[in-house]
Amino acid sequence: MTVQVSQLSNGLRVVSHRMAGLETATVGVFVNAGARAETDNEHGVAHFLEHMAFKGTATRTPMQIAEEIEGAGGALNAVTSSETTNYYARVLKSDVELGLRLIADLLLNPAFLDDEMDREREVILQEIAATQDSPDDIAFDLALEEAYPGQPLGRSILGTARTIERHAAADLKRFRNENYAASRIILSAAGGIDHGVLHRVADELFGGMPTEAARPLKRARFEGGHAHSDKRFEQCHVIYAFEGYPNGHDDAFAGRIFTGIAGGGMASRLFQEVREKRGLCYDIHAFDWGYSDSGIVGLHAATSPQQLPELARLALGIFADLAREGPTAQELARAKAQLKAGLFMSLESCEARAGQLAWDLMVFGRPLTNEELIEKIEGVSRDAVQAAGQRLRAKPEIVSVTVGARGAASAVVDAAEAFLAGSLAPV
Repeated sequence: MTVQVSQLSNGLRVVSHRMAGLETATVGVFVNAGARAETDNEHGVAHFLEHMAFKGTATRTPMQIAEEIEGAGGALNAVTSSETTNYYARVLKSDVELGLRLIADLLLNPAFLDDEMDREREVILQEIAATQDSPDDIAFDLALEEAYPGQPLGRSILGTARTIERHAAADLKRFRNENYAASRIILSAAGGIDHGVLHRVADELFGGMPTEAARPLKRARFEGGHAHSDKRFEQCHVIYAFEGYPNGHDDAFAGRIFTGIAGGGMASRLFQEVREKRGLCYDIHAFDWGYSDSGIVGLHAATSPQQLPELARLALGIFADLAREGPTAQELARAKAQLKAGLFMSLESCEARAGQLAWDLMVFGRPLTNEELIEKIEGVSRDAVQAAGQRLRAKPEIVSVTVGARGAASAVVDAAEAFLAGSLAPV
């Protein structure tokens, strides 16, 4: 594996993987400042800033940006998450420098023109409106709000209609100036890459950035709680969530395997017991999201109001059983195989590989080899997986959320309390 890492004098790190035989490449700038870096008055600013990156710079109009990248057969994109904002270009290997120069222009020289801001404001308002038509989005937004109340991690990345309406160019500039610093930026590329060229151009473009960000990040506090939305849909949705492991924790892979066994596929306990054997729903799955200093793990399902009470107790009972008994040898082997396959299949694309390299640098301080990843996964024992489940039961904080079916919401809360009390009957 041809992976190289270097660092500019201001602290910005450059990492690349030259993937033999590829005629394309992905180059991306990964900023360790997402929605979580916002103040209370800035809700939605990080995402708004990402949108405005494509709306013109001091030297390029939005149309010129599109024509330049597409004239080379490439594509630009960006995404905002809770903890990062990522800007990347997919190009032919001969156009890596072009892609990087365009990204640098978007990040360093945005125009923030009033008419473009007003147009993009309407686009974001429609994006927010779309989430209100999605019961899944409503449920997960409520779950995060209960898990991290009064904190940026507990707020929607998109902002609200009220906050987006009031944001001005000065708000976006302040957020960028106080968070976009070299020590929080990783330039990552994969595919047909020449690392020497990448470093040289990065130094030219980003070498003048300040080293340290002016704004520190606050620690997360997982608190838990119960929430309900009366908004009516054809089905009602339920989420249970607990605090999981943060990224890079020694037991993070054990937690991921616990989640996979509980609800990570068609052979998982949730899918087999709740859907296949009892027909209580069409979709049910477990999830595991890590942050730098916290994590959230749980389950989500959609069903009819009449079946929700049975589903709630059964699903939490499956979590409790797995924590009490631990996994079987067959379940442990299958979950490890799924985790390895999912990871390595995704890394066969330039885009996923560039993202993984940046993530490794942020979390572990260096890129991990495939052998190290396999060793971490294979090293997870049955006892470690069981301990990850018992950790959920040992903490008093739990999140329960229902969307629709007010009459069944109390049953969901009752099941949560029974889980914490250890009084759920074995499945």
